Amino acid sequence: MSWAGGERAAEVGEGGVTIRPGRAEDVPRILPMVRALTDLHQRHDPERFRVRADVLDRYAAWLPVRAADSERSVLLVAEAEGGLVGFLVGTVEPEVPIFWVPECGWIHDVWVEPGHRGSGLAAALVESACARFAAMGQKQVRLHTGAFNDRARALFTQCGFRPCVVEMLRAL
Repeated sequence: MSWAGGERAAEVGEGGVTIRPGRAEDVPRILPMVRALTDLHQRHDPERFRVRADVLDRYAAWLPVRAADSERSVLLVAEAEGGLVGFLVGTVEPEVPIFWVPECGWIHDVWVEPGHRGSGLAAALVESACARFAAMGQKQVRLHTGAFNDRARALFTQCGFRPCVVEMLRAL
């Protein structure tokens, strides 16, 4: 899949699922998936992943900016039979200035609806995002995933990611 700057869509698997760049008008259909994702994380580690009460309002404001900023952001949606069944959002973020890479792509969120899991869709979203970050000139793509999420870690490993940092938390 080549995503270098175009509005190209790509079909994934045999289920008629298309991955395409997200648009501002997709945001209302992405928000229920954001809620499911934040709920999943909060259930497993509420101390680390508790979100603000207005999390959906914040995403509703943030996602259209990501959709419009194809030079520094990636917003992808997976569509099947007219409905959205997955999404990925990422941005280019600065690095601490002591490291050789001044900035890198960050995948913030990936979600695939339960009925479409196991089809390769999440991997296709991740690979598409990585291709877009590469087209932006980024040398690395990073992400965080919850320690509880074995399935996500397996997916990211399959996509070529490796563990490089262990985040630790101490409540005060």
